Amino acid sequence: MSTARYRGVFPVAPTTFTATGELDLASQKRCIDFMIDAGSNGICILANFSEQFVLADDERELLTQTILEHVNGRVPVIVTTTHFSTRVCVERSRRAQAMGAAMVMVMPPYHGATIRVPEAQTFEFFAALSDALTIPIMIQDAPVSGTALSAPFLARMAKEIEHVAYFKIETAGAASKLRELIRLGGDAVEGPWDGEEAITLLPDLDAGATGSMTGGGYPDGIRRIVDAYAAGRREDAIAEYTRWLPLINCENRQGGLLSAKALMQEGGVIACEAPRHPFPAMHPATRAGLIETARRLDPLVLRWAH
Repeated sequence: MSTARYRGVFPVAPTTFTATGELDLASQKRCIDFMIDAGSNGICILANFSEQFVLADDERELLTQTILEHVNGRVPVIVTTTHFSTRVCVERSRRAQAMGAAMVMVMPPYHGATIRVPEAQTFEFFAALSDALTIPIMIQDAPVSGTALSAPFLARMAKEIEHVAYFKIETAGAASKLRELIRLGGDAVEGPWDGEEAITLLPDLDAGATGSMTGGGYPDGIRRIVDAYAAGRREDAIAEYTRWLPLINCENRQGGLLSAKALMQEGGVIACEAPRHPFPAMHPATRAGLIETARRLDPLVLRWAH
């Protein structure tokens, strides 16, 4: 893991819409510029916190191209290319790689609440994806897929599938799973990462996580925790985690995927925080609590545009 190509804080960029639900590419570019200025080591796009489930295929392509061209190599960009179909996921991933993606992030094949595939087909899915690419693959192990991915199975894929090297662990007991994945996978696990808006960040760092994929609203705050820990200053990391935890909790347990956009609109980074219908808007009281909590911490998002 000492030779990991990517480590640190790689937040998810929200997808910005107008009030009527059109893509707002001007706001999207400002969002990306803010995230880079706020210290993101890299950025992930088209993830669940990017509302990828409300995007048409042509919009995904447009966003990928627009964002990668705008980033222009300033930071590495992870493109989420999840799809149930092996063929479609491979095609999406090859296009993302051709546009300049540093990595693809993919959930195991699933559809709805009940359609899953057995481990053998999941292995074949990731093996076929690896064969089509030259960049690393991050497996997203998240409850939303409803697919149980055991640590031994993830470690086996790390060892036997060439480009499967990164793992975003968001299941219950993430720290224990990360620790076991690292023990079983060894050097094949190049990037053991956590997610879930950093709600379990400190135990995950203790377990050996070297990356964190959080929401996009306050990378500067998450960097304070991760950088202190990486420098061997665990007590400082604990102090920073304690400071930022109320805001992390607001995002993880209250505002959800709309939190980053609410913070960005409040600070003038983007023009509109609305989700795309039928996703419901954040309740005004929830939003007020989020902004109040953020103001106590003075994150860059509330100052960047002024």
